[in-house]
Amino acid sequence: MDSRPEPDDAARTTSSEPADVQGAAAPAKWTLIGPGLLVAATGIGAGDLVATLVAGSRFGYALLWAAVVGVVIKIFLVEGAGRWTLATGHSIFEGWRRLGRWTSWYFGPYIVIWGFVYGATAMSASALPLVALVPKIPVLGDIGAVTQIPFIAYAVLTGLLGAAVVWLGHYRRLELIIAVLVGVMFVTVVGAAAVTVPNLGQIAAGLIPRIPDGGLIYALSIAGGVGGTITLAAYGYWLSAKGWSTPRWMRVMRLDNSVAYVISGIFVISMLIVGAELLYSAGIAVEDGDQGLVELADVLASRYGEAMSIVFLIGFWASAFSSVLGVWNGVSIMFADFFGAVRKLPEGHHDRGVGGRYYRFYVLWLTFPPMLLLLLGKPIQVIVAYGVLGSLFMPFLALTLLFLLNSRHVPRQWRNGWVLNLVLGIVALLFIVLGVNQLIGALTSLG
Repeated sequence: MDSRPEPDDAARTTSSEPADVQGAAAPAKWTLIGPGLLVAATGIGAGDLVATLVAGSRFGYALLWAAVVGVVIKIFLVEGAGRWTLATGHSIFEGWRRLGRWTSWYFGPYIVIWGFVYGATAMSASALPLVALVPKIPVLGDIGAVTQIPFIAYAVLTGLLGAAVVWLGHYRRLELIIAVLVGVMFVTVVGAAAVTVPNLGQIAAGLIPRIPDGGLIYALSIAGGVGGTITLAAYGYWLSAKGWSTPRWMRVMRLDNSVAYVISGIFVISMLIVGAELLYSAGIAVEDGDQGLVELADVLASRYGEAMSIVFLIGFWASAFSSVLGVWNGVSIMFADFFGAVRKLPEGHHDRGVGGRYYRFYVLWLTFPPMLLLLLGKPIQVIVAYGVLGSLFMPFLALTLLFLLNSRHVPRQWRNGWVLNLVLGIVALLFIVLGVNQLIGALTSLG
């Protein structure tokens, strides 16, 4: 695979766009609903909500500052991915290729194994709230056949629905659906936090960095893990699908990314408030897995009535299903770009993009093979392999962005300054620590 730089990489910005070079002007026709909302909503899945919920239930507001730090980290990482694409006109995978063939040797096995396991995980996370929700719905809950629908049926239907929605790759349709799901999440998750009547004084105290006993790993996980998946690297592909493809969109991209992650930060902080006010104060523990959100729905029902439980379960489902749609679309585009490059197809070729045959192959890969894991109970060997590869992806992204954004492939005006280099260096170190911890956890699970 050719990893040589293209001669025009550093000449991306032309003299015909002087205002865009300086970032002083942006096109007039744009909306705040953009690719940033997709990447943020996809990254905030059920597992992330549970992580912050459990942290709130164990440490109260002590780790609130870590959630804020996590939002800032993701803003810098996603901005870097977006800046590379807008400044060079190349996808993030093409950037990785310029760092050497080793990036392809890592990314290829990773995206195949990750997709196989994540498909089952995402379908399961979306099925859990439906299993708990349907019996609570008036009329439906009175129909015996409906209440007896097995868990696996909901999971399979979720995968099929996700595949159907993204099959043709219509970006605008996906963006609209994700916006609706985010609206549902906002009303339900933030609403759940509001009804607990949070203590504003304790919230303010939680913004002061401190780590309680036993809270180090939770602090690192909240700061580095929430909203952080392979879909961060999909941002550049969504920018292109949106039509934001040149440096003239740089300011809009940065605003889009920042607004989206502030919204995701509100979700995370809301779940921590729920954990602190509803569980920590009452000494109630919930499971670390997705089942913890179902248990929270039961706590809400006992405290505020069945209607509150139903509303929250709808928000739980919206969070999980938005991740399904985002991954089924965004990561499938990444796979198409990777595999098309392996087949030596040129950039811009239909099969290296959304809706092509490699894109559709990966949509099917995410949907059907993982159904075997649902039937077999997710074999531990596959879970361990996923954990090992997953522990290395975020350090990989942070480090490669650090190199790419200082390279001659990026026009000088869009390269990192010392502040961005310092931030990305700290972020890379954080993810290396988290990765080692996750790697150790995955390997010890074999014992």
